[in-house]
Amino acid sequence: MFSNKNKQETNKVAGQGTTLPIEIIQKGMVSLIDVIAPSSIEVDFNYIRVGERFYKTFFIVGYPRYVSPNWLSPVIDFGHSLNISMFIYPTSSSDVLSDLRRKTAEMEATISSQIDQGLVVDAKVQAALEDAQGLTEELAKGIERFFQMSLYITLYSESLAELEQASKRLESTLSSLLILPKLSTLQMEEGFKSTIPFGTDDLFITRNMDTTSLASTFPFTSATLTQDKGIVYGLNQQNGSLIVFDRFSLENANEVVFGKSGSGKSFLIKLEAMRQFMFGTEIIIIDPEGEYEAITKTLGGEYVSFTTSSPIKINPFDLSGMYVEGENELGLKILSLHGLLKIVLGELDATHDAILDRALVETYRQKGITTDPATQKKQPPLMEDLYKVLLGMEDPSANELALRLEKFIKGSLSGLFNQQSNFDITNPFTAFSVKALEDQLRPIAMHIILDFVWTKVRKNLKKRLLILDEAWCLMRYEDSASFVYGIAKRARKYYLALTTATQDVQDFLSTDYGKAILSNSSIQILLKQSPTEIDTVSQIFYLSQGEKELLLSVGVGEGLFFAGQSHVVVKIVAAPYEKELATSNPQEVKEMQERNAARQPTIAPQDLSTSRISPAETPSQPVPFPPQQLPTPTIESQNVITQPTTTLTNQGSPSTFNKTEPEIF
Repeated sequence: MFSNKNKQETNKVAGQGTTLPIEIIQKGMVSLIDVIAPSSIEVDFNYIRVGERFYKTFFIVGYPRYVSPNWLSPVIDFGHSLNISMFIYPTSSSDVLSDLRRKTAEMEATISSQIDQGLVVDAKVQAALEDAQGLTEELAKGIERFFQMSLYITLYSESLAELEQASKRLESTLSSLLILPKLSTLQMEEGFKSTIPFGTDDLFITRNMDTTSLASTFPFTSATLTQDKGIVYGLNQQNGSLIVFDRFSLENANEVVFGKSGSGKSFLIKLEAMRQFMFGTEIIIIDPEGEYEAITKTLGGEYVSFTTSSPIKINPFDLSGMYVEGENELGLKILSLHGLLKIVLGELDATHDAILDRALVETYRQKGITTDPATQKKQPPLMEDLYKVLLGMEDPSANELALRLEKFIKGSLSGLFNQQSNFDITNPFTAFSVKALEDQLRPIAMHIILDFVWTKVRKNLKKRLLILDEAWCLMRYEDSASFVYGIAKRARKYYLALTTATQDVQDFLSTDYGKAILSNSSIQILLKQSPTEIDTVSQIFYLSQGEKELLLSVGVGEGLFFAGQSHVVVKIVAAPYEKELATSNPQEVKEMQERNAARQPTIAPQDLSTSRISPAETPSQPVPFPPQQLPTPTIESQNVITQPTTTLTNQGSPSTFNKTEPEIF
C-alpha cells in the first residue's frame, strides 16, 4: 500500500516537472493581448480614459418627427473623430399591433375627456393619435414593419479639454437636427463597449421605428471613389476621403475636363501627368499655349516647338507600316488627310472633294504605295507631290485646289509640313507646342501632330496618356472632330488614355462628335463654369439645381468628379513641390522666380578676396577679413544641372523646394 502511494506521488511530481518549463516559457512570452492592450484604463462619471485617449459616449433619446434621406449626414461628416453604432432589432407585428391598439384607445380616451371638460385638445396627443392610426393601418396591410433602433455616438480626443469642446459642438449639431442626445453618465464603460466593433449593445436604449423611418437613417449616402491602385486626384469634399482611381481599369481610359479660364484645368492635368509618369505611363502632350514647357524639361522630357523654321519636321503623309486584320491603312490615312486638307483649303463642295480624293490616291500610287500592306513601308509622298498631281490633272477645279495649296508649298508657309519626318517619339515624356504659330495655323498643326502621334501609338503597344489641351480648336472643324472621336473610340485597343480639356464647352459640345467623345470618356471632371455655359453643362450631365449652383461658386481646383455611375465633389490637392511645377498662376510664377533669383549666389569676379559663401549662410552685413589674414580664393566644384524653372543639385533634389519633408495634403 505504501509503495503504491509513493509511486503515485512520484508520478505526480514527475508530471509537474514536465509541464513546468512550458509554463515558465509562456510566462516569459508577450502575447497579442499584451501588445494591443492599453497601459491603463480609467472610468469616470463623464468620460473614460483608455491609454492616453479620452472617450465620451452619447445615446439618442429624441428624434425629429419628419426626416428626409441623408438626414444623418451632418453627424457622419462631423468635423471630429467619432464612432457611431446603430443596433436594429426586428419585432413581431402582432405584439406591436396589440400595443398600438391599447395606446390608441388611451389617446382617444384622453381626447374625449378633454372635449367633455370643454378644454382645448392637446395638439401633441392629437398628432400622436394620427401617427398611431396611420402606422396601425400600414402594419395591418403589411406595408410597414416595426423595428427598435439604438443609436450611440462616442467622441474621442487626445485631451479632456478638446473632448469637452467637441462634445459641445456635437450637441449643437444634433440639436439643429432636432435630435436629443443624452450623456451616458455612470455608464461610460458600457457606452464605450457599445461603439467598438464587438457588436454588443450594452446600453440597450431603443426607439421604435417603422421601415420607412429606419431606411432614412442609412449612413452611407455619399459616394466613395477609392480603389486599391491608381493615382490621387484629390479629396472627396462630401466625406473627406481620398479619390484614388486607376483610369486604365475602367471600360475605357478616356477623360474630359471642362472648366472656365482660371478654374484649374491645366493644374489638374499637369498633376495627373506627373503622377501617371511616376507609375511608368508614357506621356504625350499637345500644348497650344506653351504651359507644359517647365514641367516637361524638369521631368527630363522632350519639348518640341512646332514652327515653320523649326528643324523638327512631321510629314502628314506618314503611314504606320502596320497591318491590322480588317483595316485599310491607306484608306484611313486618306480619310485623315481629307480632314486636314479641309482645314487647310477651306470648305470643299462635292466636285472638289472627289478631285482631292483621286489626287490623294494618285499621289500615293506614284510612290508605289497601294492598298497592299507590303507597299506601305515605302517612303511616303510629300505635300509637294500632291500639289504636282493637282497641277497635272488639267482640270479647273484641280488647279483651284493647287492654288489654295501653293502658299504651303512655295509661299510663306512652305516649311510647315512639306518635308519628310525627322522626329520620333523616344522620350517617355514628350510635349508638342504650337504656341509660336498664328491662330489660323494652330488647328492645322494640332491635327498634323495628333495624326503623327496616333500613327506612332499604333506601332507598338504601350501604356500611354495623350493629353489634348484646348480641344475646342479642333472641335470647330467637323473632320477634325471626327478624327478625335475616332481616336477616343479606338484608344482602348492600343492601351491609350485620351484626355481632352477645353474652356469653351459650347464649342466642344456643339457637334455630335463632341457629345460622342464625352460619352466615350469614363471620367468626366467639371470645374468652375461660367453662367453662360452652365445651362449647357447642366443639360448634358443632368445636374441638379444644387450642383449647378456649386459649379458656379466653387473655388479654383474644385468641382465635380464623374467616374462610371458615381460622382462626387472634388478638391484638387498637390504637394508643395508639385504645386511649384504645375502652377500657371502669373503671381505665383513671379514669386517663385524672385525666390529662385534670391537663392542664386552672387560672385564679383573682380574681387578675388571675397570668399564664396552659400546663400543659406550669407550674413545680413558683409564681414571683412583682417588685411593680414586674407583667405585664398577657392572655386568649389559643383555638379549643377540648370532647368528653366528648377535647379537640380548633384543629389538630385530641387533647390527651389523650400521643404525637405513636404506635407502632401
